Amino acid sequence: MSKHTALRLVDTRSLDRQQWLEVRNGGIGSSDAATAVGLNPYKSQLELWQEKTGRKPMEEIPPGQEDPRYWGSLLEPMVATAYQERTGNRVRRVNAVLQHPTFPHMLANLDREVIGSPGAQILECKTAGEFGSRLWKDGVPEYVQLQVQHQLAVTGKQAADVAVLLCGQALRIHRIERDEEIISRLVVLEARFWEHVINDIEPPADGSESAARALRSLYPGKDTVVDFSQDPELVETFTNLVSFTEAVAEQEQQVELLKQTLQQAMGDASIARFGSLGEVIYRRSKDGTLLDTKRLAAEHPEIAAAYTVVRPGSRRFRINTTIKEVTSC
Repeated sequence: MSKHTALRLVDTRSLDRQQWLEVRNGGIGSSDAATAVGLNPYKSQLELWQEKTGRKPMEEIPPGQEDPRYWGSLLEPMVATAYQERTGNRVRRVNAVLQHPTFPHMLANLDREVIGSPGAQILECKTAGEFGSRLWKDGVPEYVQLQVQHQLAVTGKQAADVAVLLCGQALRIHRIERDEEIISRLVVLEARFWEHVINDIEPPADGSESAARALRSLYPGKDTVVDFSQDPELVETFTNLVSFTEAVAEQEQQVELLKQTLQQAMGDASIARFGSLGEVIYRRSKDGTLLDTKRLAAEHPEIAAAYTVVRPGSRRFRINTTIKEVTSC
C-alpha cells in the first residue's frame, strides 16, 4: 500500500491554456497513460512522442463544438454536481498539476478530489455520446481504467470513482480500486516510453491510423533511395509484406465475389434477410450535387483561378517486385 503524497508541481489557476499545455508536455499525464503503454485505441505511442518532443505543434485553439472534448469540458462541472447529489459525497477542485515524488515524469490533473469519503478519494468525470456509450456497456473502458490507475499511482490514493454521463441523460458511477500490480507495470512501461522522449528516439509504429498520421508528418518524403538488401530483419519484413498483400488481395477478390452473388440474387430488393444470422442492406444513396470544375475553368477561368489553392502532395506506399538487376558496363 502506497503512503506517499503527490507534489504540487504548479498551480493551474494562474496558467493560460498555452502555459498549461507546456507544463503537460513536460511529462506523462493521466490522459496520456494508456497511450504511453500502447493501449489507447485512438492514439499511438508514436503520435504521443511527436507531441512530447515538440514535433507536433500544440493546439493553440481550444476544441470546438464538433469535438467531444469540448462537451467533456463543458459538462464536467454538471457531472461532478450530479455525482454529489447521487452519492452525498463532497468534491472540490485541486487546481494543480500533481507530480509523483519518485518518478517526476508522471503527472496528473484531477477533475475533482473527493472530501471525507472512506471509499473514494478521486473523482474522474466523463461524458459519452451515442457512439462512445458503446464502449461503456461492459463497465469502464481499459484506457480509462489505466488513466485512473495512473492518477492513483501519482497521488498515492487508494480508490477513485468514475462518473460517466451517457448520451446526456444516464449517469453511471464506477468504483476503481488501486491495483498495485497494474501500477507497477504502468511505472515500468511509462518510464520506458519517457526514455524515448528524453533520448529523442521514436518508438516503433503499431499499425494504427494514428501511427500512419505521425509517419506522414514526420517524413514528408525526399527523392532519395535507401538500400535495405543487406538488412536481414527488413528483408524479412518486406517478404512478409509481399506475402500478406497477395493473400489479402485474394481474400478481397473472394469477398467481392460473395457480395456480387448476393447482389445478383437480390435484384432490385433493398434488404435480404437470413433469419437469426442477420441481413444485407443494399440501398441507393440520395442523389448529390457536384461542382463541374472543368467547365468552370473553361468558361470562367478568372473565377476558377481566384479560388484555386495548392494541395500538398502526399506519399504513396507501393510495392514493386519486378525490379531488374542493374549491371555495370
